[in-house]
Amino acid sequence: MLHPKSRLSRRAFAVAALSALVGGGGAAPAGATTAGGPGPDRRRATGEMRGVWVATVANRDWPSRQGLPAAEQRAELIDHLDNAADANLNTIVLQVRPTADALWPSPYEPWSQVLTGKQGGDPGWDPLGTAVTEAHARGMQLHAWFNPYRIANHTDPTRLVKTHPARRNPGWVVAYGGKLYYNPGLPEVRAFVRQAMLDAVERYPVDAVHFDDYFYPYPVAGQAFDDTDAYDRYGGGFPTRAAWRRDNIDKLIREMAAGISELRPATRFGISPFGVWRNAATDPLGSDTRAGVQTYDDLYADTRKWVREGWIDYICPQLYWNIGFAAADYAKLVPWWAEVARGSRTQLYIGEALYKAGDPAQPAAWQDRAELSRHLTLAKKHVEARGHVYFASKDVATDRIGAMAQVVADHYQQPATLPR
Repeated sequence: MLHPKSRLSRRAFAVAALSALVGGGGAAPAGATTAGGPGPDRRRATGEMRGVWVATVANRDWPSRQGLPAAEQRAELIDHLDNAADANLNTIVLQVRPTADALWPSPYEPWSQVLTGKQGGDPGWDPLGTAVTEAHARGMQLHAWFNPYRIANHTDPTRLVKTHPARRNPGWVVAYGGKLYYNPGLPEVRAFVRQAMLDAVERYPVDAVHFDDYFYPYPVAGQAFDDTDAYDRYGGGFPTRAAWRRDNIDKLIREMAAGISELRPATRFGISPFGVWRNAATDPLGSDTRAGVQTYDDLYADTRKWVREGWIDYICPQLYWNIGFAAADYAKLVPWWAEVARGSRTQLYIGEALYKAGDPAQPAAWQDRAELSRHLTLAKKHVEARGHVYFASKDVATDRIGAMAQVVADHYQQPATLPR
């Protein structure tokens, strides 16, 4: 683990080196032009989202491996918070229910395997409670990130702890695409997952509840999600199974929003969907894209409606494509989402693919460290775009080609007040 002082020195060095490169030594002067566009704006941004996802599923970001002692788990978590603070970010989006489990002492679901290596194993500390306290101590928000329906990244129920709700209620479970899921078409499932997630809201002063893009699972070629029994029981009155599935997800969103409001009126509810609602070729209201996945049709998530109806407090579409990408151009999707959010009560933030910067498997645009900075410059042309969230925390720390340092130098030299 990098010593905290070394980490701070590395961040300071990266920003200073970048400033020297673009400004001829020292900080770039106000109004100077950098590789990312206009020079840094030194004014304190008001209510701007500067967030980072901390993914725990499969130990993607944290903990670095399963079975670490509690003190090391905590130290690593603090490092993620400090790295975000070093970059003048103000929001941590921590995944606390990655696979129908918990990173807090839940009475409904087992402790997550990502902590101890054994599902149900008590880690000896409270990760979510600690994260809330430590984020607030740094003047940052903590958004609790939940995955409603994913149970396991395998299809063997016997690998789940014996007391797992999925083993106690095998009729709730659907195996699909090599994974196990709760069936969203069952009212009892929806009631249970809502109760399990709201337990964390009741226990902790989280600033927001956050869902990502997983509702019904992403389609797998040649396979069908087997919810026929549920559809036969509950699908009457709907013109198609797809319409029924969308209604199931609509109900989850509305009921979750109501539960949050009842328990903690100041806590917001945000969703980060796949970045394409529908292609214009499918629906004239859709975006000028040719994406292979459409959330409305494939994940049964009518994300546009949730914004227009004001069911959620913020939406953060994952616009994980570069400017000019033919099938889904960042420069076309930002204005489309801005138009969707215009006039609604729902705040718009943009999900950014920091993880792609410098990845040799990605297109040439992602080998340019200024690509992300150009995203922020473009988004600022749309008043509805109120900030950005970066995937993911490990990439903020490693910053493979200096893309995050470029963003900081061009856009984040001053702190921002918290999003609201």
